[in-house]
Amino acid sequence: LSKYEDQITIFTDYLEEYPDTDELVWILGKQHLLKTEKSKLLSDISARLWFTYRRKFSPIGGTGPSSDAGWGCMLRCGQMMLAQALICRHLGRDWSWEKQKEQPKEYQRILQCFLDRKDCCYSIHQMAQMGVGEGKSIGEWFGPNTVAQVLKKLALFDEWNSLAVYVSMDNTVVIEDIKKMCRVLPLSADTPGDRPPDSLTASNQSDELIFLDPHTTQTFVDTEENGTVNDQTFHCLQSPQRMNILNLDPSVALGFFCKEEKDFDNWCSLVQKEILKENLRMFELVQKHPSHWPPFVPPAKPEVTTTGAEFIDSTEQLEEFDLEEDFEILSV
Repeated sequence: LSKYEDQITIFTDYLEEYPDTDELVWILGKQHLLKTEKSKLLSDISARLWFTYRRKFSPIGGTGPSSDAGWGCMLRCGQMMLAQALICRHLGRDWSWEKQKEQPKEYQRILQCFLDRKDCCYSIHQMAQMGVGEGKSIGEWFGPNTVAQVLKKLALFDEWNSLAVYVSMDNTVVIEDIKKMCRVLPLSADTPGDRPPDSLTASNQSDELIFLDPHTTQTFVDTEENGTVNDQTFHCLQSPQRMNILNLDPSVALGFFCKEEKDFDNWCSLVQKEILKENLRMFELVQKHPSHWPPFVPPAKPEVTTTGAEFIDSTEQLEEFDLEEDFEILSV
């Protein structure tokens, strides 16, 4: 952990100011011209929900840790990934957040799903306890693939009708393909990786990534008396940090959001055309569940009734995906 903290300090000091260049910068599938749209770029980044270490929340499991500092960074990245997908689903990719401005009720309801309480459906409590089924003890650090599996299970038992595709990879040849996926696939949600900084939320056409770092410990924030959440600490208001993509650990999970089935079909076609045409492939797409894979076992719902799931369930119904099959073939 001390080694990682040293790396974080180095990355923080690395190229604080953006260069005066004509390059395009891609933020989660949306492009900005850096030379003339820098303010829009920074606003777009600050609009993303930013989840970090927290302290002084209720002990996980009743007797477990009351802070996730030192072990929950990947869970926080998973929360950022899922929150971005929910924002796209309910508010649209072009929605913009402004400090101290009244936000849509859908935004507040999404944010409340991620508060650090056992009764919030995507809380650190729910994710940590769901990880037990993946062989992770509460308080133990998760890898990208484990986080992807936990998010899959949470989305399945909340019956979420849009599709978040999580592709986990662990291969030293994936850097060029990651760059390509960030540029050519317009539905990207987030990219947590093994080596800090963990949450890589943007990419441009050079060799740099813009990232939101979860390695900041903040105090637990709960719902206020009026039913809203003070969201000032859930958005990164300082200038975003950057890193060279070669510093990215190749063990990563890429996230893509598909609002409708046609989006998923388009994603598959684009992946086949632009990504999987090479001999060394990061992952595969198949039509059916491979016979040599173990059978799919639906996850058990948590014993605690969670808030937020009713918000997901009550949304306008879309044509359903075969979530069991789609998630199984893509989480590799």
